[in-house]
Amino acid sequence: MNEEPTQLLAPVRQFGIQLSATRRGARLARLLAVEQLRSWDLLCVAEPAAQIVAELAANAVTHGHVSGRDFHLALFAREDVLRIEVADTRGDRMPRLGSPGLAESGRGLLIVEELASRGWGVQAGPVPRKTVWAELALA
Repeated sequence: MNEEPTQLLAPVRQFGIQLSATRRGARLARLLAVEQLRSWDLLCVAEPAAQIVAELAANAVTHGHVSGRDFHLALFAREDVLRIEVADTRGDRMPRLGSPGLAESGRGLLIVEELASRGWGVQAGPVPRKTVWAELALA
């Protein structure tokens, strides 16, 4: 007896690339993310996604840099959400939100928090990595 599936899985489009933990690598992350979103016809979120990628990549380069180790950018698009992930190899340094004008660091995460319509967070591991993620609604 053949049974019909009760729920079809929504396709997930994904993109990932490893980049050098340099300012040039961070800039390239933003450019590649925008181009990938363009190829997926997701220009509706290209601007906020570009800003989120720029902030997370800059943080990976500035605060998550370990000599000789790269960072990883990943994009996942489902029917209603775009997930942006940036992983670096400084799992011992977790990001913290700063207060505008008071903190020396963490202000970029305030931008991420404001732009990430579906939230953001940090996932530890596997050692020595951490992944900072943010999600944007596509609907």
